[in-house]
Amino acid sequence: MHLQVPLFPGYVFVRMALVDRLRVLQVPSVVHLVGFNGHLSPLPDEEIEGLKKGLAGGVRAEPHPFLTVGRRVRIKSGPLEGREGILLRRRGVLRVVLSIDLIMRSIAADVDAADVEPAVHGGPL
Repeated sequence: MHLQVPLFPGYVFVRMALVDRLRVLQVPSVVHLVGFNGHLSPLPDEEIEGLKKGLAGGVRAEPHPFLTVGRRVRIKSGPLEGREGILLRRRGVLRVVLSIDLIMRSIAADVDAADVEPAVHGGPL
């Protein structure tokens, strides 16, 4: 049996029109919408779509503490192709930590060494 845990505990991602924000906030258990200084801060569609594509492609991932420092790599093939993150090696397994900076949350996804290359510059995670 494989236990599934939320990749971003405490977060629900929604696509909504600004006029619907009050209706969303009235949903039980919704505490607030992500924003700064009273202005909502939407996540770029490509960040969420890239993660959804990778997970639909069978990538194994789990929540991971948010990282800002480490060896940055770009995934050059597979379902997460084009994403950039921080490379980890744990118990002989390579993982890339992919972050959503806006909410300071990350996931770690298993990768093969042949599927990553050093990142040249900052790009989408």
